[in-house]
Amino acid sequence: MTETTDLAVLEIKPEQAPALYVENGLDAYLATIREMAKEVPDVTTKKGRDRIGSLAQAISRSKTAIEKPGRAYLKHLKEAVRPAEKELKRFVDECDSIRDGVLKARSDWQEEQDRLAEIEKFNADHTEALEMNAAFDKALAERIESDHEIALLMNDKVDRDRAEEARIAEQQRIEYEQRIAREAEERVRREAEEKAEREREESARREAELKAKAEQAERDRIAEKERAEREAKEQQERSERLAREAKEKAERDKQEAIEAERRKAQEAEQRRLAEEQRVKDEFAQRTADENHRKRIGTEAVTALINVVGLTREQAISTFKAIKDGSVPHTNINY
Repeated sequence: MTETTDLAVLEIKPEQAPALYVENGLDAYLATIREMAKEVPDVTTKKGRDRIGSLAQAISRSKTAIEKPGRAYLKHLKEAVRPAEKELKRFVDECDSIRDGVLKARSDWQEEQDRLAEIEKFNADHTEALEMNAAFDKALAERIESDHEIALLMNDKVDRDRAEEARIAEQQRIEYEQRIAREAEERVRREAEEKAEREREESARREAELKAKAEQAERDRIAEKERAEREAKEQQERSERLAREAKEKAERDKQEAIEAERRKAQEAEQRRLAEEQRVKDEFAQRTADENHRKRIGTEAVTALINVVGLTREQAISTFKAIKDGSVPHTNINY
């Protein structure tokens, strides 16, 4: 099994993800893929072209083998954030409820104290009114007693006048008590309304705080989600950029290798042509030399026949003897 196949069927376990899917965590795999891409098959042959296709498929399978568990891990991270957000909201709401429960005893006590103070104030005002009424009654009784003594000496008209005055005084006393009671009731009502208004304002303030906290939590959640998505996008773009750079480098290396092979083939062709030319030149030289020697031999044999009077066979034998150095002090110059 080749290294390419091993990488293509690589299995990344969930517990490995936190250590791998971090900045530069996949460099080892990229290095292996880059090393794989350095192979330069012969593009001029079908076997070489098929090998290039196999390499490209292996790189794609390797990419998928690394990317798929990474996507699953990223999805897991996003899903893991949601329970944390939900739990934090539940915790904050529970804490607010517990805090309000703790404050309730003090608030209830304060409300009771305010109610008792209102009752005490009302009682004090009522007691004051009663004391004033008692003083008025005492003064009235004293006056009635005095008038009674005088009445014994007065006529019926005086009795009627005195009775009318007593009626008016009693009416004034009743009206005074009623006015005091109305004022006390109005004061209690007004203070109760003011307290209810304060409570409504406090409730509205608490609701506004809870809403603001919820909105802030939502903004924080959205910001965290956007940050995670942005980081994931940046990581993906970085991976795509590195892959693109690796592909471009592989293509450059491939073109350089092809160019080097072309130069080697060109140099080999030049050497072959030079060797062919050398062989041709040597053959031509040998042919020329052989023709030159034949011409000289023919001229020498002809001279031996014509000048010396030898037969053709004798002339050829004599020429060979001289050529081979068998005749001392003689030689043939080509």
